[in-house]
Amino acid sequence: MTSRSICPACSAPTEGTAWQRYRVCGNCRYHFQLTAVERIDLLADSDSFKPSNPTLVSVDPLVFTDRVSYRDRLERARRETELNEAVVTGTARINGRDCVLAVFDFNFLGGSMGSVVGEKVALAMEMAIERRYPFIAVVASGGARMQEGMLSLVQMGKTAATAMRLHQAGVPSITVLTNPTTGGVYASFASQGDFLFAEPGALIGFAGPRVIEQLTGEKPPAGTHTAEFLLEHGQVDAVVDRARLRGVLATLLQLFQSRSPNEAHPTHETYRPQTAPPPSAWPEVQLARRDDRPTSADYIRRLMPQFIELRGDRVFGDDRAVIAGIGDLAGMTVCAIGQERGHGDPLRNGGHVKPEGFRKAARIMRLAAELRLPLVTFIDTPGAHLDYESEARGLAGALSSCLANMSVLPVPIVSVVIGEGGSGPALALGVADRILMQEHAVYSVIAPEGAAAIVHRDAARAQDIADALKITAYDCLVLGVVDAVVPEPANGAHNDPDYAALLLRGEIVGSLIELRRRDPRRLVDERFRKFRRMGEFQRLVEQAEGQRAEVLRNAMKRAFGSLGQLRERWPRGQARPLPESPA
Repeated sequence: MTSRSICPACSAPTEGTAWQRYRVCGNCRYHFQLTAVERIDLLADSDSFKPSNPTLVSVDPLVFTDRVSYRDRLERARRETELNEAVVTGTARINGRDCVLAVFDFNFLGGSMGSVVGEKVALAMEMAIERRYPFIAVVASGGARMQEGMLSLVQMGKTAATAMRLHQAGVPSITVLTNPTTGGVYASFASQGDFLFAEPGALIGFAGPRVIEQLTGEKPPAGTHTAEFLLEHGQVDAVVDRARLRGVLATLLQLFQSRSPNEAHPTHETYRPQTAPPPSAWPEVQLARRDDRPTSADYIRRLMPQFIELRGDRVFGDDRAVIAGIGDLAGMTVCAIGQERGHGDPLRNGGHVKPEGFRKAARIMRLAAELRLPLVTFIDTPGAHLDYESEARGLAGALSSCLANMSVLPVPIVSVVIGEGGSGPALALGVADRILMQEHAVYSVIAPEGAAAIVHRDAARAQDIADALKITAYDCLVLGVVDAVVPEPANGAHNDPDYAALLLRGEIVGSLIELRRRDPRRLVDERFRKFRRMGEFQRLVEQAEGQRAEVLRNAMKRAFGSLGQLRERWPRGQARPLPESPA
């Protein structure tokens, strides 16, 4: 590794373990550039890397010359880097798990993509498809190689098309964006990764800030074109320090390997507390809204000890009111999406979801379908974030996309209402094969305050209308909009979040194990029929008759006791008086 003495970011001496091993400043964490060989040494298990197509070399198709001929530039780059091209590809193992690597070296003509670079990347992705190995690209590039003209530019189409074949084959792909990543590489296969990570402080963008300033005459605002800027604006999943990168990749590779249904194992039978319908809906609303009630993040942390959060909608921004990612649940790798209230954290916006949150959720849904991973969703939102900006960014369309995506996902889906399920934004995560509802959660077409404002013209009368809305877990079970009620610890999940998570875990895992035995086409068909039947007139009539019969039975019990007592009171053959109608 090249020796340096002073950090260009903080002027501190470059020394210590962080510098010696990772070429990271121990004072400010500035990440220096690495060669392709250095990156492979940091990421791959010792002696596991086997290069692919190392003899491919670029020629000079245009006979291009500026101050120096292209041939001379290539020869100099090969001599200085000891590489044949700007990308090194091959197979490797990370923590014992196989993958295909494509690692760029910026020292070779700025990591630019010419015909051979595009060919090597495409061949590496095709190898990943053939061997079913995850594909990992570590990118540092100035863009397309101008010395090869349009032959260089069309490599964008070649590599992006091959990346799409990775998606279609269900082979996971990971991109790590390093300093700098710009132009045609960033705008082609690099942005197609299922998982996009970036190193801290990396300069990333289609056109660099210097190019924009020279072409427009305007200097870009400070802080743009950085990894952190992209994270804030929803373009990458995480900014990962170089010292953590191998661990993150190893965890993902382990999760990819646990996709087989044979890996899943049932949980031990857990004692289930007795449950009963609540006497009134309003106390349930208050329980569901408690600030100390466990949230999606609380449950994910307890249910999935190995969980990697994925952020951003890849369009505009990252809505922290939605938490999403991939994790391990009882030996199964699953995708998880949850609406997150945040216990007062202003970044979570009280669980009010923006368009970016729905687009992020839809992206993770598509990822689950591509990688054939079960999907678990946690419903806990008072509703959408309602303002003019949300409308301008397509709030209704983004919500609709979630509903439509869930209806056709060819993977098992389990949804759990864990708090307040408010209106359409709650249902956006609820088109599932199994819909569970915690005992003290509520699920409603409209908040009681909103209903009271409409019906009574007084939101303060929310308590009066809560019962009529039929929003408790037992109401929803009777209506057929949820499949099961999950018990909670005495007096609510907030009293014992660990036990609440244990009860939830058993129900979710049991449902997933059952659903994973079904053919994907059958899953989708049954999910459609499930929702197609909800609210059918005949079913509503049958439910109403069943409810009336239940009311009559309860009235008879109150009047005469059990059936055994009835027989003792009126022997066979003797006329029995009927109770008055409960109406």
